[in-house]
Amino acid sequence: MARAMGLRRRIGFTFLAWGIGLIVFFPIFWMLLTSFKTEGDAIASPPLLFYAATIENYLEVLARSNYFKHFMNSVIIAGGSTILALIVAIPAAWSMAFSPTKQTKNILMWMLSTKMLPPVGVLVPIYLLFLQWGLLDTKFGLTIILMLINLPIVIWMLYTYFKEIPGEILEASRMDGAVLWKEIIYVLLPMAVPGIASTMLLNVILAWNEAFWTLNLTAANAAPLTAFIAAFSSPEGLFWAKLSAASTMAIAPILILGWFSQRQLVRGLTFGAVK
Repeated sequence: MARAMGLRRRIGFTFLAWGIGLIVFFPIFWMLLTSFKTEGDAIASPPLLFYAATIENYLEVLARSNYFKHFMNSVIIAGGSTILALIVAIPAAWSMAFSPTKQTKNILMWMLSTKMLPPVGVLVPIYLLFLQWGLLDTKFGLTIILMLINLPIVIWMLYTYFKEIPGEILEASRMDGAVLWKEIIYVLLPMAVPGIASTMLLNVILAWNEAFWTLNLTAANAAPLTAFIAAFSSPEGLFWAKLSAASTMAIAPILILGWFSQRQLVRGLTFGAVK
């Protein structure tokens, strides 16, 4: 009886998981379908499930804009902000994990609280600073701002992973004569590779998908793929088929990255859960 109930429960949870997965995936699936429709079919009511597919939208998107320039801007900005965030966050997380003070938890909470601030609340001062320093519409400026806005999450994640590493191992390395930078590079980082990898992936995803700052601090030269999508909305209205094609081309690289690295991401997110 107990085994039958357990089997029914597992089957029920399996169906529930599949149902939630399909609900989450459906908008992406519908966007993909719409990208192969004509503009007339895209706005048809009721929506069309069967239609004559066309790649005209993709060809027009490529003809109207330099997709590969936007793609490289996204790679440089997302990758650069991730590297800079790790360079700053690893020493900070190490310090708070292995040399905590009475204010460590307060500092962590303060850093996390900055993520609750509406970005529009600080847009004007940041815009004026970027204008004064010549950082508007530059990849370096966007890299810096995206590194700063994601830094609290990166520090929190690394702090959590580092706390799961026994401090005795680091003490043993110091007794063997390891200086601080060798302790971090040769002892701490190899043990925290799963956590660091998942943190990197999450930061890349957040930076890749960031739209508010990219739309307000860029125009043409440093515009990433989020700005590339916005270019297909116009005063005449939204061209849903072309917008869907542009959106598909913008999210495809990060979806592929997430698909191939999902095992590493899950491993990192569960790092330290079971000793």
